[in-house]
Amino acid sequence: MSAASRGLKRGLVLAAIVALFGVVGYLAMPYLLPQRGDENAGSGVVSIGGPFSLTDQDGRAVTDKDYAGKLMLVYFGFTNCPDICPTGLQTIALTMDQLGNDAAKVQPILITVDPERDTAPVMKDYVQAFHERLVGLTGTPEQIAAVAKAYRVYYQKVTLKDSSLGYSVDHSGFIYLMDGKGQYLTHFRHDATPDQMAQRIRQRL
Repeated sequence: MSAASRGLKRGLVLAAIVALFGVVGYLAMPYLLPQRGDENAGSGVVSIGGPFSLTDQDGRAVTDKDYAGKLMLVYFGFTNCPDICPTGLQTIALTMDQLGNDAAKVQPILITVDPERDTAPVMKDYVQAFHERLVGLTGTPEQIAAVAKAYRVYYQKVTLKDSSLGYSVDHSGFIYLMDGKGQYLTHFRHDATPDQMAQRIRQRL
């Protein structure tokens, strides 16, 4: 095969890979951000969030109504997450500290996207390492799929061939701020600072 042919072949392979990532990104976008016009008719309320039934880190069955009356900071992740989740949860913990007395009006919540491994005891050990008020929620795969869909969270198992873990979980990394009725208020990107988050949360109290 000539050098020109090899170069053309490599170019076609690269183009195919780029196209594949483009398709995946396009399909995932509806799960990641509110879309224009995606509001309940006449209400101005973005369709993110909703009722859920899960299990907390103490093994108790809970629903969204257990947190009614408080703002909720909701984050989706998993305990074997190597870096993104610990960073996001640390940001939430520092935000709670920044809020001072106002922190009592906010409930931070971690919902796992790896329910097979993240049992209630595992979640309890994990969330205690970040903040005393952080709640960890798990459930059946079906329950997690339902709440992830409601919050438009993308997550997908990824096989790890050279790891004892066996698999990891790719997932979106937004932090959602919900009001006391469980309605979506706004979301924070992964690079938001505790100062920025605390300021915007206070505006909603």
